[in-house]
Amino acid sequence: MSKTEKKKRKKFEDKVHGRNGFGGLREYLAEFVYGGMDGSVTTFAVVAGAVGAELGVGVVLILGFANLFADGLSMSIGNYLSVKSEIDEYKRQEKVEYWEVDNLPHKERDEIREIYEAKGFEGDLLEKVVDVITADRDRWVDVMMKEELNLQYPAASPFKTALATFSAFVVVGFIPLMSYVVSYFYLIPPARLFVLSSVFTGLAFVFIGFLKSYVTHAPRLRSIIETLMLGAIAAFVSYYVGDFLRSIIGAV
Repeated sequence: MSKTEKKKRKKFEDKVHGRNGFGGLREYLAEFVYGGMDGSVTTFAVVAGAVGAELGVGVVLILGFANLFADGLSMSIGNYLSVKSEIDEYKRQEKVEYWEVDNLPHKERDEIREIYEAKGFEGDLLEKVVDVITADRDRWVDVMMKEELNLQYPAASPFKTALATFSAFVVVGFIPLMSYVVSYFYLIPPARLFVLSSVFTGLAFVFIGFLKSYVTHAPRLRSIIETLMLGAIAAFVSYYVGDFLRSIIGAV
């Protein structure tokens, strides 16, 4: 096989199996993308709502940073517990399978035979496959976990998953607040603050949408447009809710 053919084959396999060029960070790309998306959308929504309510820059920053760290921490803890629960469940089921292999070997051997018989193996070949698998206790349990229970040990670390989520939430979620932070050091007309925030956030949405296309394997342009629309809808709703509440409270 020529080098060109090998490259074409690898590219095809990467596409089929959902692989990309992110190496060992591949498991955490999805967490980074969705953490960043949630951070930018919710923070921008807070900013838009505060602007619609005609709140001051200081209030915008207080609400924005409170959302940034509280929601980011909440989301990362949720992801940590989710991955940890998957690992705990895998280990619990694994202990059960080890007990069954040690105490009910004939039953477990029959189950291996049934699994591979259903795959089309038969006769001497089927018996050889069963003998090879059951000859090693760890391999035997591993096959039972995958083939009988459809369980795979989670590739991601709970801590790294939580860290990827929190980092993305805070870093990308900070972007809608950038213009308001800068206004404390450089004079920026109040009317321009929200415009600048919208522009910066729009660029963040484009970046996140671009990365999301690698996670969902969707066309890049469609992924970017979907992310922009999601952010725009959230900001639109928040702005007019803030404006509506301001008119009601102001009239009381």
